[in-house]
Amino acid sequence: MRPSILDPLFAAVTTLDGVGPKVATQFQTLLAGAGETVRVRDLLFHLPSGLIDRRKRAEIALAPEGSIVTLTVRVDRHQAPGRAQRSVPYKVFAQDETGEIALTYFRGQSGWLEKLLPVGETMIVSGRVEWFNGRPSMVHPDFVAPLAEAETLTLVEPVYPMTAGLSPKILRKAITQALERLPELGEWIDPGVMRRESFAAFGASLRGLHDPADAIDLAPEGPGYRRLAYDEFLASQLALALSRQRMKASRGRAMPGTGESSRRVVAALPFTLTDGQDQAVAEIRADMASGERMLRLLQGDVGAGKTVVALMAMATAAESGAQSVLLAPTEILARQHHDGLSRLCEVAGFSLTLLTGRDTGRTRAEKLDAIATGRTQIVVGTHAVFQEAVAYHDLGLVVVDEQHRFGVHQRLSLTRKGASPDLLVMTATPIPRTLVLAAFGDMDVSRLTGKPAGRKPITTVAVPMERLDEIIARAGKAMEAGERLYWVCPLVEESEKSDLMAAEERFRQLSQLFGSAVGLVHGRMSGEEKDRAMADFKAGRTKLVVATTVIEVGVDVPDATIIVIEHAERFGLSQLHQLRGRVGRGAKPSSCVLLYRAPLGETAAARLAVMRDTEDGFRIAEEDLKLRGEGDLLGTQQSGAPFFRIARMEHHADLMEVARDDARLVLATDPELTTPRGECLRALLYLFGKDEAVRLLRSG
Repeated sequence: MRPSILDPLFAAVTTLDGVGPKVATQFQTLLAGAGETVRVRDLLFHLPSGLIDRRKRAEIALAPEGSIVTLTVRVDRHQAPGRAQRSVPYKVFAQDETGEIALTYFRGQSGWLEKLLPVGETMIVSGRVEWFNGRPSMVHPDFVAPLAEAETLTLVEPVYPMTAGLSPKILRKAITQALERLPELGEWIDPGVMRRESFAAFGASLRGLHDPADAIDLAPEGPGYRRLAYDEFLASQLALALSRQRMKASRGRAMPGTGESSRRVVAALPFTLTDGQDQAVAEIRADMASGERMLRLLQGDVGAGKTVVALMAMATAAESGAQSVLLAPTEILARQHHDGLSRLCEVAGFSLTLLTGRDTGRTRAEKLDAIATGRTQIVVGTHAVFQEAVAYHDLGLVVVDEQHRFGVHQRLSLTRKGASPDLLVMTATPIPRTLVLAAFGDMDVSRLTGKPAGRKPITTVAVPMERLDEIIARAGKAMEAGERLYWVCPLVEESEKSDLMAAEERFRQLSQLFGSAVGLVHGRMSGEEKDRAMADFKAGRTKLVVATTVIEVGVDVPDATIIVIEHAERFGLSQLHQLRGRVGRGAKPSSCVLLYRAPLGETAAARLAVMRDTEDGFRIAEEDLKLRGEGDLLGTQQSGAPFFRIARMEHHADLMEVARDDARLVLATDPELTTPRGECLRALLYLFGKDEAVRLLRSG
């Protein structure tokens, strides 16, 4: 049950004065996802992005362009537009000793403006000054009052992120009411952390951010902001630690394996395992041999050889008489895993089954029977492997590829098909340590660095779009020499809203030049069409494949040696690195061409420079975090949603580890959160929307 003290914060926003259905809809857009109820709490966590400081008194001639200033002026004359000039604004001209300014109102009503700004009166006006052709203008001043009423002027006012149609006054009034409803809450932060970080109480910190006295009060590095960032981290880490506690609580099984099949797999590999792979295999085997459930993240850069490590884990499970599942995010990747593992499984003596949503009728029935009776040891597939109809004989290990695409909350449901199976999740997205803690704080981590022997470096060049013809000509020569190329475009088809070259349009253009040597793969094609196009490319029937970012993850064609990425300036660093990882997978030298449209912005130029400088995915991830923020690195760039609502990794990363250690310590000493501090921590979990974690407590 949610603590009753929080009830006022979980009331719908429509319970506030001045918030009717229309304003509630605007709040919905601004503060919550579609279908979610906007609550009073959401207003509290909608923090200012800046402030208006009206203490800056200025004279008209010295008012800086684009800044918000407060002027003392005498109203000189009104200039109303004629009846036929509806689109022309209403202007009120006012002056001080240094010059004249136009106070501009679009669709202004004469009667109202004559009352608001009487001719001959000395007034205080506040707003943003813009200069046009050497003349200053203030469009819709945000404060106007006679000089005598100047003392009522709010000198410092916070500015909030807004949405279309919502008035700042209405938002501010609603936030003020939300703050009035904030109860006195018990302290959930450890006293030692409170002292060390000079944190104020939760309520005082929140009120301070909504009522700043100076710009420094809103600084992310300031104690108020850091306090709320720590609260958010602590809620997140506590939720992950509860998930870990719950998974570890259901007794695992010891699967020591015999090593026999694993040795056959290693002998059949065309390369020697790297030191990193050997170490990861040893860590995973130690987990599997213990009686505790394995909960491990295998983190490796593009092409670091994670799939082989996963196969060794699945071989250990098979040697122990258990089945394994390898879950892939897309059908292309599931089929590729199946094709890549088939020969090795055959050598090792296991049966391998591919299960996707495309299987129907008799084929599907036969596969389900093989899984249910235990005739197959390894199942590879998409989410179809966890549908209700799929019953396992004895599921001992679940391997999840590209975990960040499935979301943190699915970890528990993934393992319900077996009797407490071990869980190994893999990601090829190199993630900085702080973000690993954020997304995978409940897991042990194995990190693969370096590439398998024989992999050649990839030469990366950035080329402006003006040289497109030259790149196309070089692509033609490369195909004549037997090379294979990817050509990546950001969109599927031409859109009026965008000047980006669409994949289908580029495909048409290149097909006219190179005929049937060109293939096409994009997300709107059916699974069969995508498979056919990739099979043609892999077999060499096509030499160049035009694709959208559907090829970003895991597609493996060792003979592909060149990738051209159009509008590289529009992609995030991690995504560019993932795309570049589609080449350089064989023994031949490879290259990556980043086509960009000039002029480049500062961030885009920095991204392309990093790509040219390094192939180290972990360094790239650290740079991306600085340049772009955490959303992109955890696969949320499509939605644009940040991973945290308040905390910002670039400013608050140092607090993450403190929160992780504290959360684990709390659960070691108070696993049910029943002490006074534990009760406060339950309130924290609800406040930050971690209700799922509280349910784990109840069902644990």
